[in-house]
Amino acid sequence: MALLLKNAHVIDPQVGLNETADILVRDGKIVEVGQNLTMEKGVERDLAGKIVVPGLVDMHVHLREPGFEQKEDIASGTRAAAHGGFTAVCAMPNTNPVVDNAVAVEYVKSIAAQVGKCRVHVSGSCSQGLKGETLSEMGDMIAHGAVAFTDDGHGVQGAGMMRRVMDYASQFGRVVMSHCQDEDLVGEGQVNEGVASTRLGLLGWPAEGEELQIARDIALCRLTGCKLHIQHITTARGLDMVRAAKAEGLPVTCEVTPHHLFLTEDAIGDDYNTSLKVNPPLRTAADAEALVQGVIDGTVDAIVTDHAPHTAWEKDREFELAPFGMIGLETSLGLVITNLVATGKITWERLVELMSANQRTILGVDRVAIEAGSVADLTVIDPEVAWTVDAADFCSKAKNSGFIGTELTGRATDVYVGGYATMEDGKIVE
Repeated sequence: MALLLKNAHVIDPQVGLNETADILVRDGKIVEVGQNLTMEKGVERDLAGKIVVPGLVDMHVHLREPGFEQKEDIASGTRAAAHGGFTAVCAMPNTNPVVDNAVAVEYVKSIAAQVGKCRVHVSGSCSQGLKGETLSEMGDMIAHGAVAFTDDGHGVQGAGMMRRVMDYASQFGRVVMSHCQDEDLVGEGQVNEGVASTRLGLLGWPAEGEELQIARDIALCRLTGCKLHIQHITTARGLDMVRAAKAEGLPVTCEVTPHHLFLTEDAIGDDYNTSLKVNPPLRTAADAEALVQGVIDGTVDAIVTDHAPHTAWEKDREFELAPFGMIGLETSLGLVITNLVATGKITWERLVELMSANQRTILGVDRVAIEAGSVADLTVIDPEVAWTVDAADFCSKAKNSGFIGTELTGRATDVYVGGYATMEDGKIVE
């Protein structure tokens, strides 16, 4: 099949592109990028006024399958991803059963191949059953396609255990993605410890509960040489640690979510909106501003969603009883465009780095660029369209977004995976 995308504003800092151009695709690969391209037979789209970028990636997504399909499954989660403009996601392993062996990796891959609306990369757990006691079958999972390792949702509590994980992962050149949470210190914390916890009368979650493990894991990175990726970083001091590690030359990267960039502890009002109960918690305005600065100055490597769907009945409970987590696949791009690109804080090129190129590099998956020979994973964006976040518009099974009612500018209109459209004109292709 041939596809010709005409008159798009093509942006890809990997190859120095920021101009109006045509993109010719054949058999899933980009054949040519240039001016006034033609083809004899195929599908032609005029994308005047639209931006085309290398397909967006979200390296931190909970698809919930197997075991929690009432919250989300691979079919609905990848539909939500495509609706948000993503051509690939990395699925977290804290499912039931946990993705801690090759059979589980193959299960997720096979279901994604059957029903997925985007590519699904699989991360395996660091420890068996996420218990932090015994190494998972890391080598076997790598042989079957696992791209990274994390005990996301818990974090590896023991320093000795984390050292073994990193020693082993380094032998295969794989990244360890660290959920930094000292459970002994955090305890039953619900919200950021400080003004918010006092005002709301809820148990506090101190920033130090995150920062202690960031410091520990950076030290273990220095010891083992293993690539370390700090997940959903939320504090200014934590970011400073990453900045120092990078300056030292250590292979340390980090990610941040839109809700930690654009919401703070002050957003949790007297209605105790449980969609704002997230792990780690929303922090202070000073922390959020430091994270934005980290995005601007290059300290932050990736913007991810930590898409964490839950059923309505789970979230519609007392704040202390509701599970942590917020969905984000369908709002992330619009939030970044509205709050960072449209305000001039970052360029479109920087958005591509944060939401596409860097994430593939960290995961060690194939590069995608807008150049001849690259796989045709492409995201088309209307940078001017104004829209309001509406739960009725979500493709996800879940509605637990803290941004419902937010007015945004800019969103994806079309998504191509291997040259085939999974979303056209804002609608999922069936």
